[in-house]
Amino acid sequence: MRLLVVEDDAPTGDLLAATLRAAGHEVDLADNGLAGRHFIEQQQYQLIILDVMLPGLNGWQLLKLIRQGGDTPVLFLTARDSLEDRLRGLELQADDYLMKPFTPADLLARVQTLLRRTAAGGAEMHRIADLEIDVPRRRVSRGGQRIALGDREFDLLVLLAGRQGQVVSSATIAALLWQTEDVGPIEVAIHRLRAKVDERYPPRLIHGAVGQGYCLQDPATGSSHS
Repeated sequence: MRLLVVEDDAPTGDLLAATLRAAGHEVDLADNGLAGRHFIEQQQYQLIILDVMLPGLNGWQLLKLIRQGGDTPVLFLTARDSLEDRLRGLELQADDYLMKPFTPADLLARVQTLLRRTAAGGAEMHRIADLEIDVPRRRVSRGGQRIALGDREFDLLVLLAGRQGQVVSSATIAALLWQTEDVGPIEVAIHRLRAKVDERYPPRLIHGAVGQGYCLQDPATGSSHS
């Protein structure tokens, strides 16, 4: 896979490029927004990792240009951990956020998820064990039995399915689904979703990581797939 990293901090850019190359990807590295635009105009990428605060063109401006030309997945990399930044990125159709500082393992997990989602054609159907999620039709079944979910329950399940096997923090769920920093309702929403998806259909697929968040995973395989 050919990836583009646009990051003006040289040590961070070098770390990103080295981590991705070690994982087998081809990587181009730009240290400002204008250079990033030049790369994008000259080359097709499977994924773009984009810092928000850039000289020349900032991340928001560059993302607008990317979306005018197509739907290449964009992972925003930023130290600005604010709800306003996350919501602005979502409005401009960023695909995911990774906050600095980050670990190489976290970076690769996010990259692999986005690349897998793209390869699956937008992940219109998720299958985890005997759970099936038909995203366009907003239908869920398990063991061949239809499961009726409310809109918020369905959106929460799709969010977890899109990051199968990864822990999604309550803060991320609240920001992405409900545009709030209040994580209080998340536990209630997870409880209701588990009651419908897990209680009558072993094994349990929705797992909690204490103090971290929640993930959707088939315990029989140790990993999940779309």
